[in-house]
Amino acid sequence: MLRFLIYLLPLNLLSQIPSNFEIGQKPSDKILNIEMINIDDKLYSLNNLSSNNGLLIIFSSNTCPFVLMWQDRYKIIEEICKENELGLVYINSNSKNRNDVDSHSNMKNYHLNNNLQFPYLLDKNNIVADYFEAKTTPHIFLLNNNYELIYKGAIDDNYKSYKDVTNFYINDAIYNMINKQPLILNYTKPVGCSIKRLSVK
Repeated sequence: MLRFLIYLLPLNLLSQIPSNFEIGQKPSDKILNIEMINIDDKLYSLNNLSSNNGLLIIFSSNTCPFVLMWQDRYKIIEEICKENELGLVYINSNSKNRNDVDSHSNMKNYHLNNNLQFPYLLDKNNIVADYFEAKTTPHIFLLNNNYELIYKGAIDDNYKSYKDVTNFYINDAIYNMINKQPLILNYTKPVGCSIKRLSVK
């Protein structure tokens, strides 16, 4: 019963939190500590999943064509995060599709079929996506070890083909952050399917 209450409580607390989450800002403690269910049926928060050098958040989904075309990049990003002691989390905020393609059971199948190595969390009522103002799947947000937003936007400049990428935005952002160098770009336009939100009244 207590576990169930912990899962529901943040929905009431967070419904009135303003967004406008910009570069250099840090998420509220309530957002960092909201618990979301993972594909292993355990609850995790962003605070739990951050590592020594920060946290990379990827708002994703199960069937979006853009996600599927970028899927090979997901595996590269996972290795980059492992090598650089950077936490990584996938978040599914498609609340409108929760009884269909983005159900929890379909999230499990997608995670297993694509051999993903990091948590894939269900964002109930798109609370976390609304706070970050995430727009698409994928849409990525890089936080440093102080939880300050360093980069947000697209993975790279060519979702169709990895071999034709000329700017691997997130790779460059992670490298510069780890080496304490200024980022050439801290924002790019996200490209993907719109997040299928369910409005909370």
